[in-house]
Amino acid sequence: MTTEIDPTTDEDRFEGKWPAFAAIGIAFVTNVSAMSMVFVALPSIADEFDISLRSVAWVVIAQSLTISSLMLPMGRVADMVGRRRMHLLGMTLFGLGSLSVALAPTFGLLIAARVLMSVGSAMGQSVGTAMVVAVFPPHERGKAIGSQTTAVAIGAASGPILGGLILQVLPWQAMFLLLLIPISIAIVAGLVILDEERVSPRLDRRDVGFDWGGAVLSALMVVLLVLTINNPLGLSWTSPVLVAGLAAVVVLFVAWVRWELRTDEPMLELSLFRNRVFSMAVGARLAGFMGSTFVFFLAPVFLISLRSMEAAAAGGVLFLNALGMGLAAQTSGRLSDRFGSRLFSGIGFVLYGAMALSLSLMSADTPLQLVMAVLFLTGISMGLWNVPNNSTIMGSVPPSRHGVIGAFTNLIRNMGNVTGQALASAVVVGVMVGRGFDIPLSDISDSVAAGDAFVAGWRWTFRISAVLAMVGLGLTIGSPEPAPMAPRTAGPDQVGATPGRARRRSLGTG
Repeated sequence: MTTEIDPTTDEDRFEGKWPAFAAIGIAFVTNVSAMSMVFVALPSIADEFDISLRSVAWVVIAQSLTISSLMLPMGRVADMVGRRRMHLLGMTLFGLGSLSVALAPTFGLLIAARVLMSVGSAMGQSVGTAMVVAVFPPHERGKAIGSQTTAVAIGAASGPILGGLILQVLPWQAMFLLLLIPISIAIVAGLVILDEERVSPRLDRRDVGFDWGGAVLSALMVVLLVLTINNPLGLSWTSPVLVAGLAAVVVLFVAWVRWELRTDEPMLELSLFRNRVFSMAVGARLAGFMGSTFVFFLAPVFLISLRSMEAAAAGGVLFLNALGMGLAAQTSGRLSDRFGSRLFSGIGFVLYGAMALSLSLMSADTPLQLVMAVLFLTGISMGLWNVPNNSTIMGSVPPSRHGVIGAFTNLIRNMGNVTGQALASAVVVGVMVGRGFDIPLSDISDSVAAGDAFVAGWRWTFRISAVLAMVGLGLTIGSPEPAPMAPRTAGPDQVGATPGRARRRSLGTG
């Protein structure tokens, strides 16, 4: 019988958790800021290579496709070969890709460099959550994930701001060259501080093979889904091409499920969905990110195009959202460790629903102070539900599977963001077209009637967002409350087990 490595009985295992988190956190901030800052560089890249804005969008689409398709397989590989190895290799490829983007002589080579950069990002994202959870004691899982979410919020907020400042004085290539500084720091910190045995407590899996069939099917499914939803060719949503694409996604999903149920060592154990805590938390996460991405997608249009704000000023207003999310992530993570995660997830969804309804009542004449207050509280609500929800998912599975499940939670976030953006775009554009304005969102300030059409679409979108928040709330309160983690646990796969039972199982006698 396979013996269980049992590092959690050793108090020394969790010494130095904050230096270890700092080494991982630097990578989080760098990865996320790099993803968010590229948006401000798209016009400059289009001018550099003399291409259209529709073509330059492939800089972002290539990133989404690569990260989404590889994250789950990379998480599974990391559970087999070691998360520190995956993290360091990912940061190295990320750095090489960033350098290659800056030096790319043609747009085609730039896209290839972005793919390389995104492969590294996928490797890092696939293990980040699992490593953070591993270096903290089980009863501080909420604190760990809250700290991770704060790092993500810092990266998301700082990316556009830093990118805008760099572009004021330097060419767009400088953004990717300057990324090499924090990337190098992250690699050195990972080499010096992180230890494989601490970040990869797991079963001995030397005889376990990799699920190539599941990896290929899931990658094809995700790539086709992201491509279809992004609709990069601007086709009608009733186009036979898009309908066929969605049908193919369904076929691939069915084939993937059948494969995962039949193979001896599946990439993702679908039996986990029999656990109501896990399955309902995953559903709430998908609904939550579908709804909350409306803010990230439409708020810049609302501020810059509708209200004619300067980009720098709009960035300052949007920073309040990230600030609220970072503050709430710390608070909800620590409190959920003490009082349980369902309460704070539920409060977060209720608050987000209220803020979505508040946003649905806004117009071009809404006082800016009120807009700022609502965006800040919206960030608070996101931090309140996101951290306990993630903690619930990670706590409902064995730590030996934290790598692939950590990657899975990030994949759910990405899928929620992609589908939410497509839904928001479809609703706003549909309402505007219905009123006779088939124009880009950047042109809505050209006439009062166009602005009114956008506001009408905006309002319907955030009513839908409020409904999605209520879906997340229903799944959260309908789920059993996970048992609070005791200050000490006996074995990494014995979540909720008594010390005696866990000890016997870790010795192979239970």
